[in-house]
Amino acid sequence: MSPTSTSPLPPEETLTFVHKTWQDDVLPALTRYIEIPAKSPAFDAAWAQHGHIDRAVALIEDWGRRRPIEGLTVETFRLPGRTPVILLDVPGSARETILLYGHCDKQPEMIGWADGLGPWTAVRRGERLYGRGAQDDGYAAFCALTAIEAVQRAGAPHARCLVLIEASEESGSPDLPAYMDSLAARIGEPDFVICLDSGCGNYEQLWGTTSLRGIINGELTVEVLTEGMHSGAASGIVPSSFRIARQLLSRIEDERTGVIARDFRVEIPPARVAEARAVAAVLGREIAGRFPIVEGMRYAHEDPVALLLAGTWEPALSIIGASGLPAPADAGNVLRPQTSLKLSLRIPPTLDAARANRRLREILESDPPYGARVRFDSAPSPGWDAPATRPWLLDAVHAASRRHFSQPAMFTGLGGSIPFMAMLGERFPQAQFFITGTGGPGSNAHGPNEFLHVPFAERLTACVADLIADHYRAVQKS
Repeated sequence: MSPTSTSPLPPEETLTFVHKTWQDDVLPALTRYIEIPAKSPAFDAAWAQHGHIDRAVALIEDWGRRRPIEGLTVETFRLPGRTPVILLDVPGSARETILLYGHCDKQPEMIGWADGLGPWTAVRRGERLYGRGAQDDGYAAFCALTAIEAVQRAGAPHARCLVLIEASEESGSPDLPAYMDSLAARIGEPDFVICLDSGCGNYEQLWGTTSLRGIINGELTVEVLTEGMHSGAASGIVPSSFRIARQLLSRIEDERTGVIARDFRVEIPPARVAEARAVAAVLGREIAGRFPIVEGMRYAHEDPVALLLAGTWEPALSIIGASGLPAPADAGNVLRPQTSLKLSLRIPPTLDAARANRRLREILESDPPYGARVRFDSAPSPGWDAPATRPWLLDAVHAASRRHFSQPAMFTGLGGSIPFMAMLGERFPQAQFFITGTGGPGSNAHGPNEFLHVPFAERLTACVADLIADHYRAVQKS
């Protein structure tokens, strides 16, 4: 065992076991999972009737029950009108609880998949397993259970391990709070949380996520007419709904620079700036190289540190959908009666999401240009900033990375959102968190050609096993 090792698990044997389990058992299950169009309720209003989410849940249930994990119980809970939650519960040798989190619902298909690839078809090409959801976040349940099995197989003691798999995360986890309330006694108070729904900066070392941006999703609708009119007659007399929408967006975003109004900004903590500098020193030009921009396109910043902070701590606005706009081939010379735009405003991790949502609605709806009818319907989801990491966990994360990747771990913020983290941080303020995942360069969660980097997922699984074993040793010393 190397001088930097803290885990009692033998590294070579652990990784060998994990690799074999992934190749023999996990990948066949993930292949079947990819084939299930288990779209999140926001993208499939008839999810209950279609039954795809239930099929994904049943797959995970069946796989879990067949694992030789001592004491494992597998239960699925269903509240009326809500997507299910799976609890895979493994008793331990300590009173503490480790909560391992993932989800089994998926984003919609999207267009643009390469030849031979598709959202509901599993394709293995070298190190990559292509298909919707294996990386975000179908692998999580299999990773968590394999890690627990590796710990038990090595004869190492562990605390109680509770794997929670939800089915509405891609919709903002609207169903999860009700389950957290109804299952509060069953879940208890975890003192260590491992979330397996995040990203990584490369596939060469272990990555921990230290912050997550929040989000405000909303639909901005501008109405100017009760019906469309000939543009030759009405244009110049009746202001365009699209032009008014542009004016309203300019209230929150400088269209020349992308800088968002001060109401939605925060002071970035110095520790997070230092993390960004450390990551930039490791990744350098790779920070920008992961995005398939068109030839001649430039990024928002030249400095890699500025790029990292812009994607993790600065607010940013995206227009992710529109209605009231016909396809170009169908567009006649008509002044359209209304324009609706779906807005996605990413907000800093520590910004009060509810207050920001109220302010955003006020800015967009007040004093509408020309007296147009303006409505903004929105829902906020808070961000999250990790509490200080205790020395045992920091040491364990670096040791696990050195054992299974031969490099120390890296820590960085993530530009996306995981609603569960803010919820857990509020409910369990004394808990320690390790947020990680397989969303690395090119993996393209939510988009076309999504893939899981299989060797990285295997090594990540071995690292999770180390952390479970190290946690037990830490609590015994405390």
